[in-house]
Amino acid sequence: MPLTDSPPADLVAAPVLERVLHEALREGGDFAEVFVEDRSNCSILLDDRKVEELSSGRDRGAGIRVIVGETTGFAHTADISEAGLMSAAEAAAAVAREGGGGVREVALARRSVQHQQVAVLPGSVAKSDKVDLLLRADDAARSAGGAIVQVSAGYGDGRRRILVANSDGLLTDDDRVRTRFFVTCVASGDSGMQTGSESLAFTLGYEMFADHPVEEAAAKAARRAITKLDARPAPSGVVPVVLKRGSGGFLFHEACGHGLEADHILKDSSVYTGRVGELVASPGVTLVDDGTFGPNWGTLAIDDEGRPTQRNVLIQDGVLTDYMWDFLRARKTGRASSGNGRRQSYEDLPMVRMTNTYLIAGKEDPDEIVAQTPKGIYVAQLGGGQVNTATGDFVFGMTEAYLIEDGRVTEPLRNANLIGNGPDVLSKIDAIGNDFEMSPGTCGKDGQNVAVGCGQPTLRVTGVTVGGTAGA
Repeated sequence: MPLTDSPPADLVAAPVLERVLHEALREGGDFAEVFVEDRSNCSILLDDRKVEELSSGRDRGAGIRVIVGETTGFAHTADISEAGLMSAAEAAAAVAREGGGGVREVALARRSVQHQQVAVLPGSVAKSDKVDLLLRADDAARSAGGAIVQVSAGYGDGRRRILVANSDGLLTDDDRVRTRFFVTCVASGDSGMQTGSESLAFTLGYEMFADHPVEEAAAKAARRAITKLDARPAPSGVVPVVLKRGSGGFLFHEACGHGLEADHILKDSSVYTGRVGELVASPGVTLVDDGTFGPNWGTLAIDDEGRPTQRNVLIQDGVLTDYMWDFLRARKTGRASSGNGRRQSYEDLPMVRMTNTYLIAGKEDPDEIVAQTPKGIYVAQLGGGQVNTATGDFVFGMTEAYLIEDGRVTEPLRNANLIGNGPDVLSKIDAIGNDFEMSPGTCGKDGQNVAVGCGQPTLRVTGVTVGGTAGA
């Protein structure tokens, strides 16, 4: 059903927004924007069948920015009455008060948006039902065997209603619902303790669990933990690596995606600066950022500057074609935003951020990719990582990995690191599978966290450094 109860456009009336924008530009300014947000959330954590945390909350407020030349003034307030907004507008406009003055009238023209469709609003579901969901996951995980000694499961949902108005006459809104679940299992054996985890996260309502049963996710997490009890030390050195579909999306998000964000490009702090039109990856590698891609974790109707999200091809058949742009950076270069202006909340300025970033599937059979790899490592799940955008150097943890011997996936490996360079890895992809999968994640940048999706088909990299404890 459409999210029609208390639509975002009613957060602040259009005439009020016009007066606030007028005030923001009264002493001079090139551009002014009002971002209004009404956010509600619910979070539950179950640890060994005990509810350790159950919280819900609501937050609303507005952020106002005024741009004068190269200077941005920004103020935020939790008071979205006209008086509160006027006060914030005056504070944000203070940076312009030494300017040439002048008055700009603003007439807002509403831009309609196709809002997300949700069958069951999470807020309409009783908290007791959400706790029961986690208990079912706990039961499923423990049924995997006596080796499972601890289970933690978490549930979260959020609804974020936003309204964006600016001095270009834009008035638009969005209503976003996200639902997530995660489970972590600890298995105990002769070799000590090992953990396994799995998560589900979509821009869907509570109906998400009809197609994605928590029991299946819990069983998968338990299997990972139990399998790792027999893990051997990972080899060290440069070895071929096969990344299972969906498992390596975060690697490309971190090692390549951040370097293609326009703020890094304009500051000349990216290895990809000035390389549009150049071959930066193996032929056949196509990297896309797409905020419209299904109900994935990074999907948005509009970005946090009111621009429609879109499918942006960043690398096409190995050739760098474009970067990701927010409004401010696009404005400086005389081009349109790509719909990548995002902010954590009304208290933050927007910046260039990814949405759903993924590599396009190829034509090769995933099983054949493994069969044609005499020796290497099969990575089924990556953990956290970090990257230097100026050089592309990265370090990523492998939380589920196996040896490849004589073209077969064999023994599980203990946690180890993948160490490499983004452009180097892109140039060493020599096989791309015809399968594909997305994974949800949270991306941190300059102190702000936003929801993103990452994905890729099964693929092989001819050589990546593995920081294991056994000889290669």
